[in-house]
Amino acid sequence: MIHSKQKILAGYGCEDVDPRGFVSLMDLYENNYLRLRRLIPDLSKLPDRAVSRLPGCLSLHINILERTKFTTTLCLTYCFEEGGRGMEEPALTIRVYHDANQVEVLTGHLKHGQQRFDHIPEKAIKIKWKLNRFLYKWLGYCLYLGHSFTKLESKPGAINSPSSLLTSL
Repeated sequence: MIHSKQKILAGYGCEDVDPRGFVSLMDLYENNYLRLRRLIPDLSKLPDRAVSRLPGCLSLHINILERTKFTTTLCLTYCFEEGGRGMEEPALTIRVYHDANQVEVLTGHLKHGQQRFDHIPEKAIKIKWKLNRFLYKWLGYCLYLGHSFTKLESKPGAINSPSSLLTSL
């Protein structure tokens, strides 16, 4: 039974949960890290732009925004064709903390840009819960479908991308 404070977000199946506190949020960050590492086993070898393509599924796009010794910041999204142009959604900017084995959603655009979380206030734990719980469910769904960024292939003049049912951009 869904509590009165919880509701299902249309189109995503992600519950708007009541935050359980900072420690539980850190646990969610760790679980997101484990799922992301299953999706991308070797993030250090991933090209700056990569696409996972599966028959009958939306292509999963990754764009590396920044790499440092202890963190990697990336954008994870699907790309929809709408009216002859591509629309990226959900567009989540994610920071991977390699030393802490955690993944945190920094910003997110959901529901065709109607829900934008570009600058999350530091103490906005409810928004952080919502976005990171969404990431947890989405990563699980991507893994269930079979998305993976494991083997890399190079094509002259093209951006590298994962292979094994994955193709170049």
